[in-house]
Amino acid sequence: MHGMRMLTTVADGFGLLESPRWHDGRLWFADWIAGRIIAVDGSERGEVMIEHQSLPLCFDFLPDGRLLLVSNQEHALLVRTSDGSLETYADLTAVAPWGANDIVIDGRGNAYVNSGNFDFASGPPPGDVQPGFVALATSDGSVRVVAEDISFPNGMAVTADNRLLVVADSYRHHLVGFDIGDDGTLSGRRVWADLGDAAPDGICLDAEGAAWYADVPHQQCVRVAEGGEVLQTVPLDRGGFACMLGDGPALYVTAARWPGMAALNAEVDWDGQVLRVPVDVPGAGYPQAT
Repeated sequence: MHGMRMLTTVADGFGLLESPRWHDGRLWFADWIAGRIIAVDGSERGEVMIEHQSLPLCFDFLPDGRLLLVSNQEHALLVRTSDGSLETYADLTAVAPWGANDIVIDGRGNAYVNSGNFDFASGPPPGDVQPGFVALATSDGSVRVVAEDISFPNGMAVTADNRLLVVADSYRHHLVGFDIGDDGTLSGRRVWADLGDAAPDGICLDAEGAAWYADVPHQQCVRVAEGGEVLQTVPLDRGGFACMLGDGPALYVTAARWPGMAALNAEVDWDGQVLRVPVDVPGAGYPQAT
């Protein structure tokens, strides 16, 4: 167990913050309430990079640096072009009628997108088999489902060798592992880490093969080894929605006060923050930490 490190505030005064990504020496993140993707370098309130209304509003970067975002307004993956406009990259209508959630792009440009695939306001359907899934979107615009029966898929990460996808199943309290084939398909499903009663949201991987996950109800970020051993815990004073390893090395956390589902579209003081804590082990894999 490492000693406690000082948690500092990088930026604050936002809504519900999610999808932190380290890119071109800055931390990028989404303010879901404002409908903005923002980049911050630690010394300013941040630069608004994209304005687009979507709940959720998750994004990641292709190997060539272009940004892909999940738009539930357009029911599509949109790509930011060189002039800053957004164009359709892949149509998600057929696979995600209830909208999509998170995205991770591996080193080959394969985009994995997931969805709980039910009406979030009504809650998950009964039964052992759940409708949540992971889909694969490729550069030719095709989209196909590659994993099913995930109770509520949230954050995802891919190892540096592009061979393992880890998916946070929030409602089953697991990190689920899948082997990635040469064609991007998934197999070898297993519980990568049983997290007890934790509700993993956004995740990232580090260079020692451990995973960090953010937890909203328990107000913390936790580093776990494969198998579930807890290696480090960073307590927060509000919900931890996602985390990302970046320069330093440091763990960046997007955190906000969760008012509950009933208030999601109401006027709420989310008090969203980007936090930073030094860590010993740098990030690895995807989302990229460099």
